[in-house]
Order: sequence, then structure tokens, then C-alpha cells
Amino acid sequence: MIINNNSDFLFAFEANMSNPNGDPDQENKPRMDYETKTALVSDARRKRDCRNFFKAKGMPIFVDTLREQKVTMEKMLEHYRNQWLTDDQKMMALFDENAELKELWEKLSKKSKKTTYLDVYQDKDFQKDKKEFGLFNNLFITQLIQKELIDIRLFGSAMAVDNVSRTFTGPVQITWGYSMHPVDLVKSNTISSIMNEDNSTFGKKHKLHYGLFMHSGTINKLSARLTGMTEQDRELFRASLVQGMLMNQTDSKQGQTPLFYLEIQYTPSFDGFLGDLRRFLKVGCNEQQPIRSFSDLSLDDSELVEAVQYMKQAGYIDRVVGWFHPVLKVSNILRVDIDQMVDLWAPVELAGIDR
Repeated sequence: MIINNNSDFLFAFEANMSNPNGDPDQENKPRMDYETKTALVSDARRKRDCRNFFKAKGMPIFVDTLREQKVTMEKMLEHYRNQWLTDDQKMMALFDENAELKELWEKLSKKSKKTTYLDVYQDKDFQKDKKEFGLFNNLFITQLIQKELIDIRLFGSAMAVDNVSRTFTGPVQITWGYSMHPVDLVKSNTISSIMNEDNSTFGKKHKLHYGLFMHSGTINKLSARLTGMTEQDRELFRASLVQGMLMNQTDSKQGQTPLFYLEIQYTPSFDGFLGDLRRFLKVGCNEQQPIRSFSDLSLDDSELVEAVQYMKQAGYIDRVVGWFHPVLKVSNILRVDIDQMVDLWAPVELAGIDR
């Protein structure tokens, strides 16, 4: 079922002796706001973990390499498009489900003497009417995304390629994450050996001691209608945030641990959002002491509790969904009433994907 309600979500994780997002313009040091001494994590970093998780689970994704080679957006689109055009059963089923697409195909293919779907599509006579060809492409790509490409269904894409004018705004929008307190960079950078063909040299690894990070984000029901984001996609997205981070046990990312996920689902008739949920949280610390673990911090969610209570009383919230790290016993750090607990450690099996 396509998503039919808006949501705000909050994803929190800790980074211990880790580099959550290296800045290539700063020798791969952790991204920083040096004015506030807070560390930053881009939305692209978070989406990369999600995409890697989907790929590991065998799901096709659009922002990826092709046969381990970097390719353009146009080339990747051609790859998936040709997969469909060379599968007669898929094409026939697609036309059975979409009368407008079938009508356009029949209209354009009359001008071609080719026989296979792929040959007809690539025929200059098929593409001669640019307006009709563009309409066909928009509908065809939309169907391809809705049926195949989970990362575009979630995060969208501008699709800046010839003969496709439709823009797919992602229903899931993730803010840049940041540490909820000032952080300390590790002053004694680890020295690592870097091997080249002719010699070896030394490089530095940059890490921070400890950071409590949070990303806020939204899920938009109107954008979901175009990309076809379903309730099953929502569940996969939540799992990919947590399990995608856990899968990424590289030297720089080791030490990152998802702590909790909170999602406020609004009623289908409510069109707005509370906005960045981090505004309602206050994280405190002893400024005279170094911050080296979560126990060195305090978290006050009183304003979030009040905001959720107001929205519930107004009839705008359908439910609050939550997940907390089951072993680290962090469920008591938020006092917001959770209506539905979910298990984001639960294995995601390919057999459960039904598309």
C-alpha cells in the first residue's frame, strides 16, 4: 500500500573513537562546524549506508556502480530500461496494468518495422515524435522506479537525462546529522601504512573521541504517490538506517552504534510536519569534563513530550513508532509515549520482498 500519511522521524547514534563522515577537503578529518565544535554527518553518508544495505540484500538500486564501474545516470537508466525491454513477459504485464502506457506504445510502435521491444524502442521512427516519446518515457520510467528501484522510491532523483522530463522528489528527506554537544578530536592521530607500487608511506587516520549524533527527517505522502513508496518500503528504510550502519564496520566507521529511532506518523488528513525534532531536545554536559561516553551527557525531551501531547489531543497524530537499542538499555532516555515498538534488528529476507 502506498504511504498515505506524513511522518517526522529522528535517528540517533553514538560514535566512539570513530570518524562518522570524513571531509575530503580537510584530509578526511571528521566534518566539523569549528565555530560550535560540533561534528557533522551529511545526508549522503546516511543514504549510502541505506543503499549498501539494500544492495547487500539483493535489491536493485539506481545510485550504484555497474559491473564495478562508475557510470553516468543515463547509462544506469539505460541498463534497467533494457532489462525490461528484453523481457517480453514483464512488458506484457506492464501494459496490462497501465492502459495509458500501452496506448502510447501502440501509437508510437506503428511507425516502426522492428519486432522486439528493445529494437522497436531504439528505432528512430519510434522516437520521431519527441512529445509523444517523452510522454512514454516519463510513464515508463515511473513504472520502472515503482517496481524495481527502492532507493529512488525513497530518496528520489532529478533524472537529468535526455527524453525524461519528470522529476522524482524523494518522499524521505534526511537532514544533515550533527553531534548534540561539542566534541573532541583525537589529538594523536593514528599512523597507518599506505602501500604504493614502488614504495610505502605513512598517512593519518582522524577520529573523534565520542559523539551523540542525531538526524531528523520527513516522509512525505504526496511525494510517495509519484515514486510509489509503500508501507513495506517504510519498514525497509527503518531497518536500513540501523542495519546499514551496523554492516559498515570499516576502520573509520567502527564504533558507531544506532541508539534509537522515533517516528511520528500523522493522520492521513494532516498535511503538515512538526519539523526538525532535534529542536525539542536539550542535551547537557559538564563543560569542565571531557565527554567520552553517553553517561557523560543528559537528555531532556520535555518539549518533545509537550509537542506530541498537543498534536495528539488535536487529532493530528496517528501513532508514535519507536525502536531502542535492546541491549544498551537506552529506552528510558525518552519519555515520549510510544504507541508501537518495532524491531529494527529483525533480519530482512529477500523472500519477504514481494514486487
